[in-house]
Amino acid sequence: MAVLTGLAVIYFGTTGRDQPDGEGVTSGLIVLAVLAALLVWYLTRPRGDATK
Repeated sequence: MAVLTGLAVIYFGTTGRDQPDGEGVTSGLIVLAVLAALLVWYLTRPRGDATK
């Protein structure tokens, strides 16, 4: 789920933008995708106390 979130951020970050200078995925977009993926992983990670 975290990987899909990162890919979705990259996809939606690159579509709908005019790219006259030929820029594709920027480093800021990569950082945003990684942070979003880490947030989703943190919120959906399995916890050990749920099975007790």
